[in-house]
Parts: sequence; structure tokens; C-alpha cells
Amino acid sequence: MKPVAIFRHARTEGPGYFATFLTRLGIPWLLIKVDEGQALPRQAQDYGGLVFMGGPMSVNDDLPWIPQVLELIRQAVAREIPVLGHCLGGQLIAKALGGEVRKNPVKEIGWGEVKVEDNPAAQSWLGDMPKSFLSFHWHGETFSLPPGATRILSSQWCENQAFAVGKHLGLQCHVEMTPELIKSWCETGVKEIEANTGPSVQTARAMQTNLDNRVPRLHRIADRLYSRWITGLSV
Repeated sequence: MKPVAIFRHARTEGPGYFATFLTRLGIPWLLIKVDEGQALPRQAQDYGGLVFMGGPMSVNDDLPWIPQVLELIRQAVAREIPVLGHCLGGQLIAKALGGEVRKNPVKEIGWGEVKVEDNPAAQSWLGDMPKSFLSFHWHGETFSLPPGATRILSSQWCENQAFAVGKHLGLQCHVEMTPELIKSWCETGVKEIEANTGPSVQTARAMQTNLDNRVPRLHRIADRLYSRWITGLSV
């Protein structure tokens, strides 16, 4: 089986629970550390799937690796190799497929309710999961739906929380979180939290409350989404 390539764009925004999920199922994966200047692959066909994690940058920034990543995504989609994006990763997929990424009306940081849309695509990806669930968020930008995509998740503060295009999935919310990741983000993002107040932004203390209950419930949602995604892996 070809490995799944996971692209990390910031040291603190690794694959988290997604790597645990793949390892549990015996699916090979490798981490490409974009943040450390690791060379990007030229051919999407060398991998069973491509997965893009989050990061503090914008897909609209003038960074040398962004055009290369966008081209890799387009290659993968053209060859029916599944792509999956978390937050920045979802924005990269949206832009690669013809969508736009722009500033969200508010920053969304912390735990917040996400609604499952009532359409066949959402049913395909989430099945009998609850019609709403608590997810983790940390973003200031949002994507528009690229041509051919269907919105499957939304929230009060961000209309487009996830979209699907066939076997490809772009997420704005973070279903990959672990307690360790949440603690790390609260430590490194303390200034951003302090600079943004309002109902869409939680305190670090609030974000780290009741994790023993919240994180396992989030992982059940992640399991469903990831299980659907791996059915399209290229072998």
C-alpha cells in the first residue's frame, strides 16, 4: 500500500489524532515537514492520499511552497487520489479547486457547536452521527465552496466548516485535536487569545476544561470522517 503523505506547515500543528487513526489501522504514513523546509514531492501519484494540516499563515501569503502544494492538490484530484485538509489544509484545497479564501467576520477560537447539513453528501460522510457536535476551532479566515463542492458542516460563526467533492474533504474545524495539542496551542497562542475577545473566542482555561469528555466525543466524529476518507485511498 502506498503511504499517506501528511503535510505539516507549523511545528505545533502536527497530525494529532489523524496519525493515531492511521497507525491503529496499519495504514502507512509519512510526515512532510514543510515548516522545516523539507522538499515537497513532485508527483501526487507516489502516495495513497494527501493530507494537509493547519498553520498560522494564509494561503494568500507569498510563500514559495504554496503554489507547489496547490499544484499537488490539483494533480491528486485529477488522478482520483484523495485529499484531506484541516483548517489551513481545507483552505488550500478550496483555493486549489477554484474557491476563495478571505477573512472570516470574526476569529473563531475554542470549542463551538458545528451543525451537520441535511444533504446526501453530509449523509455519506457522517451517516448516523449526531446532527450537531462540539468541535475545536482556531482560525481567522474562511473558504468559499469551490465549484462542484457541497457544504457538509457549518457553524454560527463560520458558514463553511467543511465541504466534500467526491472522495475529497476540506475541513475548517479541527477534528484532529488531542489534549496535548490543545494545551500547546493555548500556550503558544496566548497573545492571540488576549487580543481577540467576544463570544466566538474562548479563554485558554475554558478550552482546556472537561477534555476527558470532549476529546473522545470529537474523536468519534473524526473516526467517521476519516473512515469514509480512507475508502478512497489509492493502492
